[in-house]
Amino acid sequence: MRVASRDRPAGRRPSLLRERSPGDHAKVTNIELFFDLVFAFAITQLSHTLLARLTTVGALETGILFLAVWWVWIYTSFATNWLDPERSAVRLMIFALMGLGLLMSCALPHAFDAGGLLFAGCYVAMQIGRTLFLLWALGKAHPQLTRNFRRVTVWFSVSALLWIAGARAEHDDRLLLWSIAIAVEYGAVWIGFWVPGLGRSLTRHWTIEGEHLAERCSLFVMIALGESILVTGSTAASTKATLPSVAAFGVAFAGSVAMWWIYFNLGYGRAAQQIAHAADPGRIARLSYTYVQLLIVGGIIVSAVADELLLMHPSGHVDLHTLVPMIGGPTLFLLGNLWFKAIAWNRPPLSHLVGFALLAAIAVVSPSLEPLGVGAAVAGVLLVVAAWETLSLRRTPAPLPPETDRRSSLPAKIW
Repeated sequence: MRVASRDRPAGRRPSLLRERSPGDHAKVTNIELFFDLVFAFAITQLSHTLLARLTTVGALETGILFLAVWWVWIYTSFATNWLDPERSAVRLMIFALMGLGLLMSCALPHAFDAGGLLFAGCYVAMQIGRTLFLLWALGKAHPQLTRNFRRVTVWFSVSALLWIAGARAEHDDRLLLWSIAIAVEYGAVWIGFWVPGLGRSLTRHWTIEGEHLAERCSLFVMIALGESILVTGSTAASTKATLPSVAAFGVAFAGSVAMWWIYFNLGYGRAAQQIAHAADPGRIARLSYTYVQLLIVGGIIVSAVADELLLMHPSGHVDLHTLVPMIGGPTLFLLGNLWFKAIAWNRPPLSHLVGFALLAAIAVVSPSLEPLGVGAAVAGVLLVVAAWETLSLRRTPAPLPPETDRRSSLPAKIW
């Protein structure tokens, strides 16, 4: 997207959009990092909410809340991909989102109880308010993007009715209405936000600055990993130092390091290059960053819950409530990474497929193991995947991006 110069005719307000030039990429600014601090708190709240409700219904509730938190964050990251955070008006908008986001995060543990209206009200205000601000900032200078965000406004307004109605309903009805609301919002992207009379949006009109979006998502992954480290440290500090507890600390830390290595060693950088050179960066961004990344972040959050359970009870019987997050978190994380890298590299990494098989084997033999044994085995699998991928890719040249031909708008192969 070419953004107009800051030099403008007299009487016209300054552009609130980023200036872009060939060869440069938009930088992540300090205020964007400041904004992310709210979501560091949100992730902490989500992990504590899941830990307090390790049931099927509790997992479903936490999943809906996580999808909502992610949706707010990724839409704001798309917004600052276009908007210039150095502009005072944009900064004030971000500060307003931060205030609402902090209130929304405070309400997360009680969203399906007394805090439902606070959560839903803040969520709706953030989604609609930010979109209206974008419409105002874009004006008439970028008609395709403006039409796109008009459609987005319509869809957010429809889902807002479901969020508010759910907040005023009883628990079971709230769960149903909020499930429909989040399904409407996620599904709207896949149908191009189609609205009667306004048509549908095309991803080639989403003029994404790929390296900026890749860096933003990597920072969110870092926030999630930071929550895992925080859980490891705070829980270890509150428990008596025994041989099992020290060993559990080492296992939890090793698992976090392996996750960092799997995501950041090679995958992040190559994906950023792929989206930067894509013929249709909006389509790649929609899949790679809007959807696939939430599996990675969700897996880290669930793994943080598993780490806390392990640190609190390293010995004894492995019950289902402990086994599911211990196996499920790394499985989600590897699934997201496999999908992410299959898009970026045009092939799924074999190391991740082997990792799934090893995690399944651990689940089968888990009844004969203590929590510390399961945790050590899972961390070992993640370390094997990280080492395997590193060694294999050092010997193999990086595959060409799937869109080397700019006439194509789709990757040559996903799986």
